[in-house]
Amino acid sequence: MFADRVILNCQAGDGGNGCSSFRREIYVPRGGPDGGDGGDGGSIVIQADHNLGSLSNLIGHRHWRAERGQHGMGSQMTGKCGKDVVILVPPGTLVLDLKHGNVLQDLQNSGDQVIVARGGRGGRGNMRFATSTHRAPRECEAGLSGEYREIALELKMIADVGLIGKPNAGKSTLLSRLSRATPEIADYPFTTKYPNLGLVHVGFDHDYVLADIPGLIEGAHRGAGLGHEFLKHVERTRLLVHLIEPNPMDQSDPLDNYSNIRDELRLYDTSLVERPEIICVTKSELPDAATCAELLREVSGKEVHLISAVTGKGLPELNRLIVQRLAELKELSPDSATKH
Repeated sequence: MFADRVILNCQAGDGGNGCSSFRREIYVPRGGPDGGDGGDGGSIVIQADHNLGSLSNLIGHRHWRAERGQHGMGSQMTGKCGKDVVILVPPGTLVLDLKHGNVLQDLQNSGDQVIVARGGRGGRGNMRFATSTHRAPRECEAGLSGEYREIALELKMIADVGLIGKPNAGKSTLLSRLSRATPEIADYPFTTKYPNLGLVHVGFDHDYVLADIPGLIEGAHRGAGLGHEFLKHVERTRLLVHLIEPNPMDQSDPLDNYSNIRDELRLYDTSLVERPEIICVTKSELPDAATCAELLREVSGKEVHLISAVTGKGLPELNRLIVQRLAELKELSPDSATKH
């Protein structure tokens, strides 16, 4: 199961109460106050982990509660702090506060974390209130309540390259040929019901993460089909590979299909149409493929590549081009510039 949005109720642990106690031992007259502090309550922490690929591990686990802190005890013994609850999510997860509607944290890298509900502080024992003029205090503090917060987790997959195109354009097949990913593949539209990720190795020293973004149809920006569910995963790809089928099963025009996908990207987020793009006509073994590629060159004004996931034609060249484009983008990125 793939899940890219879940809602969680997070209750941090309460702090333990402070203790009011006096030292009573033989041969120790007027032992004085010795009540210990209560322990702090546990917090709820969201942490990114690269071993996860979706939020499906959280389905059916909506309510999360951390341990409360133990109460303080006599003999100056502090109560044990409650254990934190760490919820693991994939990198690329947005953590949102549902009550206020703001983003608490964008967990982009493995190991990034945010405390969404902080545990209550333990109360002070009566030994904390002792002074030179108030030597036998009996007051102590109750522990503070732990925070409660309702959050939403939204996954926006992080991939170097995103495969886009109409259903049945060959995205899943290409992903399976270039990487070890094993998406469901069949000869009918909408086989792919969720995005798939694959790691592509090129030679001994290059690799990149490739994502198959399914379900882009006309009206996707308005939520048609599963539009918004999939379009958001395009946002974090650095490079788009646009696949066009030369002879679609629905008898649609390949040039219109190309334009429609571009329009959906623009209507969803104008920055997406400015994203670097490699145009590929798939199924190059078909007789109409070369003609389709030539017409696309005229319409788009860009270079168009002929590939076939079945015969393997053009795949090595496509791999090399992707690696080259990613290297160019890395040099142009602000982070790269500051490093140099």
